[in-house]
Amino acid sequence: MADEDLSKLKIDKSQSAIRGGSHKKLFYWIIAIFFVLLTLFLYIKGILTMSVPVDVATISQVYPSQTYTLLNASGYVVPQRKAAVASKITGKIVSLHVEEGSKVKNGEIIAKLENNDVIALEKQAAANLEVARSSLDQSRAELKDAGFNFVREKNLLEKEFTTKASYDAAEARYRKATAAVAGGEASVKSYTAALENTRVALGYTLIRAPFDAIVLTKNADIGDIVTPLGAAANAKAAVVTIADMNSLQVEADVSESNIQKIRVGQPCEIQLDAFPDSRFRGIIHMIVPTADRSKATVMVKVRFVDKDTRILPEMSAKVAFLSKPVGADDEKPRILLGNKAIVDRNGNKTVFLVKNDRVVQTPVTFGGSFGEMSEIINGVKTGDKVVINPPDKLKNGSKIKIIER
Repeated sequence: MADEDLSKLKIDKSQSAIRGGSHKKLFYWIIAIFFVLLTLFLYIKGILTMSVPVDVATISQVYPSQTYTLLNASGYVVPQRKAAVASKITGKIVSLHVEEGSKVKNGEIIAKLENNDVIALEKQAAANLEVARSSLDQSRAELKDAGFNFVREKNLLEKEFTTKASYDAAEARYRKATAAVAGGEASVKSYTAALENTRVALGYTLIRAPFDAIVLTKNADIGDIVTPLGAAANAKAAVVTIADMNSLQVEADVSESNIQKIRVGQPCEIQLDAFPDSRFRGIIHMIVPTADRSKATVMVKVRFVDKDTRILPEMSAKVAFLSKPVGADDEKPRILLGNKAIVDRNGNKTVFLVKNDRVVQTPVTFGGSFGEMSEIINGVKTGDKVVINPPDKLKNGSKIKIIER
């Protein structure tokens, strides 16, 4: 009986196969659903989407005057009144009253040379003049007395109360006194001229400013020997170099082919490399009537309309020649954006801001219009990157690929 019971025990392979097949199908369905969900997730995240190639521009502040600039040129700030102040005589500097940056007035003493010898000559000339004047006074007194005596002798001779010899002696004395007075007057003039000459020489020892200016460089110091030519060993020529800051102008080179675009009196805008965030109003003062054949350019001098103490000689400058004067509203920078970057989606003006490798559709608020550009008041800021000429298929959150230029 036991053997019969054991023989009845069998494994039903058909049922086991059915159950095994059901488990495998379920496993495959789970894997398939997982991959579908993963694909959907990656698609939603944009990982599997194609990148849209776009052109990108960085937003920056722009001065409105740039929209009506006809021509640009570069140059340097140059004072039109500049002088290397030197001495007319050779001498040693005993005092120096200025340094770099000092303001001087016309006629103000800049330096003083050793002048003891000239002072002594002046005193001598003054004493000689006093002696000549005293001699002239004596000669005039003698002439007066000789004149009275001559008239008296003449009257007595007419009445035959004196001799002809006495009359002749009186006449000779009168003529001699007259000549002495003339000689004395000439001596006074001569010594007066000599005194004036020494005073001029004394003035040469005082080096004065020829006009109102600011000292740019100091080329000599106390104890240095200065000479007009500066050829002597260890001698200096110019004591200081000065410039009239009110005469500062920008000298810029303009190409011959563009010279017809500018005229005297045309408004300009000047930008100094030292102050990139500032703009200075200018006007064309002169177009120099000659060309530089080596560079094929013509020099143009641009005068500053407004004075500014920050402007210094030899600063690098850029000049924008404008079609109209700069207004008060044009002196402040604005955020200007090209109209090609602005799109109309559902009646709203928007731009596509670049965030990493995607775009964010952002509404913007407009200000004024400047030709092919518009002012952006709100929505973007300086430094943001926006898409130029966005294609129709570009949507909010689209993945992009920036076209390299």
